[in-house]
Amino acid sequence: MQLKKRTPCVGICSTTYGDLVCRGCKRFAHEIVQWNGYDEAQQDAVRGRLQQVRHDVLGLLVRCDNEGLLRQALIDTGLQDLPALDAQYELMRFMVRRDQPLARVGLAITAEPSVDAQSAERGAEGLDTLRLLQLIDTECFERAKAHYERNFKVPA
Repeated sequence: MQLKKRTPCVGICSTTYGDLVCRGCKRFAHEIVQWNGYDEAQQDAVRGRLQQVRHDVLGLLVRCDNEGLLRQALIDTGLQDLPALDAQYELMRFMVRRDQPLARVGLAITAEPSVDAQSAERGAEGLDTLRLLQLIDTECFERAKAHYERNFKVPA
């Protein structure tokens, strides 16, 4: 029996409040409304776009400093069979729940993104995993919004 693929919905839908791009799943409002009418190829295309955006952002903000530690952490958490960047993202989410630093699993922040002055004073090592995930989420949302405005928004 083949399992049905899940919707990208994370249960934090902002399109009900008028957003054209959901702050939760990063899908466009029309994709959310039409989701159940999409065939598998259309749904996979949306999932692929969302995954690619997250991969692009992760590639900019996170690097592997210790392949051995990362490999072992992925095995320990059962994430070793996921694609590399998906596994790293899920591992970071796991680390937040455990309140552990990225270095413990061989990951590091590539460069300090634009953040508040307090975080800038601490440097990249001081940016905790939760804040990094929030920055990734924000950047993915901004990229989704830009994509929507470039390709779908009708000028007023």
